[in-house]
Amino acid sequence: MTTVVRRAMRWNRPLMILVSLMAVLTVVAVVGILVDPRVLTGVPIWLKPFKFAVSFVLYGATLAWMLSLLPRRSRVVEWAVVVIVAVAVVENAWIVGQAARGQMSHFNDTTPVNTAMFAAMGAAIMVLFFAHLVIGIVVLIQRIPDRVAATAVGWGLGLSLLGMLAAVPMALPMQDPGIEGISGAHSVGVPDGGAGLPVVGWSTTGGDLRIGHFVGLHALQALPILAILLSRFATRLDERTRARLLVVAGAAYGVLTVMLTWQALRGQALLRPDAVTLAALAALVVTTATAAGLVLARRRRPELALVA
Repeated sequence: MTTVVRRAMRWNRPLMILVSLMAVLTVVAVVGILVDPRVLTGVPIWLKPFKFAVSFVLYGATLAWMLSLLPRRSRVVEWAVVVIVAVAVVENAWIVGQAARGQMSHFNDTTPVNTAMFAAMGAAIMVLFFAHLVIGIVVLIQRIPDRVAATAVGWGLGLSLLGMLAAVPMALPMQDPGIEGISGAHSVGVPDGGAGLPVVGWSTTGGDLRIGHFVGLHALQALPILAILLSRFATRLDERTRARLLVVAGAAYGVLTVMLTWQALRGQALLRPDAVTLAALAALVVTTATAAGLVLARRRRPELALVA
């Protein structure tokens, strides 16, 4: 275990320091959930710091691993990483501080300071978005030698940007709940803080914009995991075929992210899809299966690849 940790720390030191800090924060938030009885918007007050800490543990570790695959170091990437780490630390410090004070960290216009800080957080997240975009561009330019890994990393980085954009409607005027001091909402068609799924808290009675945001962000992990599984269990497929399957999976994942956001914007709970949503999902499944079938039908057999 010690060897694995040391190897991981060499992937990218600033990001792995961030991961370590967020791991500690995760423990602190868990303790807070267990010992602090306060509730905000219908959930334990330390649940938001917990979710953000876990999210940044996954984000930082995955991004550090991806950068370790680059054929050479990039000063631009190093600066982009510093920006991402700084934004993550500041954002989580604000979230923890507000939890300790018993106040909302998001959509909070109750005081001039809260209004200014929420606006600053929004600006900081846009800075993180562009730093993440810069890293994605550098990854595409440098071309990771492993074709399957390169496809997974490229799609993962791109789709996670889509996941970030899926959060934008939460703060738009259409999401103003009409409550004094509150300037946005996660839920659509129902107030925030109502009945929700365990841990994640996604609304079970109305739309919830956090779902598409969550799914899109975690493409950063989903696509590399799929690449690893294909390399491990689909050894009879050549590299080009596995890469093409990842393209199909990435495209389907992106469409799913958009569909989940579209479903939420229509005020529809995730587990209560209407006929239109089900039809769109069925079309996505059929299209994805057809595309994957075509890729497999055109694959090069190992023996033919050797001859070629």
